[in-house]
Amino acid sequence: MFPGGFGTLDEFMELLTLIQTGKMKPIPILLFGREFWDRVVNFDALAEEGVINPADNHLFHRVETADEAWAKIVEFYDLDC
Repeated sequence: MFPGGFGTLDEFMELLTLIQTGKMKPIPILLFGREFWDRVVNFDALAEEGVINPADNHLFHRVETADEAWAKIVEFYDLDC
């Protein structure tokens, strides 16, 4: 996911909900631009408030570069590259 508006947030939350509820197999969800995502959605505050499980913060990964993203994909699928 790249920084975006309501549509991007909607799709991101939909993916998280489907994975969290077991209606979809987990996939690597990559958030490009740590600063943007940490400013727009305070995931730690959601967990502290008890509205999401702290473990839900492991459903996605913040990345900055294509190389970081690829490394997360390789790790997620346990690829031999």
